[in-house]
Amino acid sequence: MKKTTDIEFNDIGELKKIGFLGFKSVTELIADPNILPNQMGIYLVLNPSNTKPEFLIKGVGGFFKGKDPNISISDLNKNWVENSKVVYIGKAGGINGNATLRSRLKQYLRFGQGFNVGHYGGRLIWQLKNHSELIFCWLTLTDIEPRELEKKLIADFIKEFGKRPFANLTG
Repeated sequence: MKKTTDIEFNDIGELKKIGFLGFKSVTELIADPNILPNQMGIYLVLNPSNTKPEFLIKGVGGFFKGKDPNISISDLNKNWVENSKVVYIGKAGGINGNATLRSRLKQYLRFGQGFNVGHYGGRLIWQLKNHSELIFCWLTLTDIEPRELEKKLIADFIKEFGKRPFANLTG
């Protein structure tokens, strides 16, 4: 994926054309996390219905280091991005790191099952009532730093939608 400025965040066919794989629901990934690649990369979390879901006052995320992962319904509403399938953009690993999409996403999914694990970023997806239906897709990388591509995708998203994806609390 060389050219991200023309990415169509809401078009799954286009995401597949530029190399995104997977497109598996939270439920499917919890059932078989070993389908995730053991490589570094970036990932997107998609709301397939592209409509505003119901928010949970208390989500299903774990309390990592005793910190409450939940925010108010008012703040969830402020973070919501209308007309966007993408609710989170994340990264796994780096050229000098050893995390992989499999290790990072397994951690993220465990956090969403209420375990006390270190995946506090993106935690807002676990306050969506339809969290089990969200779709994960990923792009493996070999010679591009995942953090750099993640920042680029978030910047492209902001250009298109006027703010960060729903669960990206930092850029």
